[in-house]
Amino acid sequence: MGETRTAKSAKDAKSLLAEPSDRTNRLSNEVIGAAIEVHRELGAGFLESVYQEALAIEFAERGISFEQEKPISLNYKGKPVGEARLDFLVGSDLIVELKAVESFHPIHEAQVINYLKATNKRLGLLLNFNTNLLKDGGIKRIALS
Repeated sequence: MGETRTAKSAKDAKSLLAEPSDRTNRLSNEVIGAAIEVHRELGAGFLESVYQEALAIEFAERGISFEQEKPISLNYKGKPVGEARLDFLVGSDLIVELKAVESFHPIHEAQVINYLKATNKRLGLLLNFNTNLLKDGGIKRIALS
């Protein structure tokens, strides 16, 4: 009986460390394609809110399921302590956080990691639209594994 319990615990631990699903990875590729299109059209230099609205339009045109400004509850030791808002929750699995900053800072990555933990999601994309080319340093994939 102890072996079964140990095997089950090991299996549970392994599933917690698993990579994001193929579906979530596909969603991330679709989101990156949409973000590149938005950046190609608008370029750098606008406020984050402009890119957020443009990306919502692009998601809708591409049939990508999303929730914008999705509220999430924040808990401490199982008790609610506040609320945060995700820029996007895509396909109920992928967190997308937008920035329009000179460069990513550790706090930006920490923000996405905290959102992943708070929502029990495995993958987030951090997108910085204030770059010459989005694919050159404006995309950061953050997996919670």
